[in-house]
Amino acid sequence: MTINALLLSSSRVGDTPYLAHAIPFIKPLTANAQKWIFIPYAGVSMSYDTYLASVVTGLAELELDISGIHQHPDPKQAIKDADGILIGGGNTFHLLHQLYHYDLVALIREQVALGKPYIGWSAGSNVSGLSIRTTNDMPIIEPPSFNALNLVPFQLNPHYSNYQAPGHNGETRAQRLLEFTKVDPLTPVIGIVEGSALWRQGDTLSLLGDKPAYLFCGEQQEIPIPVGSDLSHLLKS
Repeated sequence: MTINALLLSSSRVGDTPYLAHAIPFIKPLTANAQKWIFIPYAGVSMSYDTYLASVVTGLAELELDISGIHQHPDPKQAIKDADGILIGGGNTFHLLHQLYHYDLVALIREQVALGKPYIGWSAGSNVSGLSIRTTNDMPIIEPPSFNALNLVPFQLNPHYSNYQAPGHNGETRAQRLLEFTKVDPLTPVIGIVEGSALWRQGDTLSLLGDKPAYLFCGEQQEIPIPVGSDLSHLLKS
């Protein structure tokens, strides 16, 4: 089996309904996967039941059987029994902390390597990379490690935007990612803009959506990646 992982930048684009823009990206991964387990651990400011309900509603037209991992007495068995894995956005530090708490990191990696489809957005995309060192989130809790699922051998930065409000003197996103590449010049970072996604199918990696992504690696800073690009070479990192 081969890895089949969809890494969405966000759950929305502009004012569109929750997950609506992602339906065309998600649908191909559901062709042979009806029973999905949703992991809501990134949700800190809402209940897990509320979070699950929003996902079920957002994906209703796909007619999937979606349950929350918090509804199962044995989280590991719930992942094993599911046809696919969904991980939503929120706080990446809290998400990874809980994945380690329930000893799910290695299991998810193993299940996805066996061919179980994986769909993540925002924080759920952050944890699919080598580590969470390029997340945008506040470190509200300390996970045992920053090492993540390693479904792709590079770093991700969802919600990428280098906009700087007039008069604002904080660092831009590009400046923050430059700092990462100064510390770790050999590891690529892909900034994915809202509305876009990366799709890994085995040894191929493609950019979906209608917006470019951006590459940061060593001396290469904010290099545009055109829409529809084949990024399979990054899987050899």
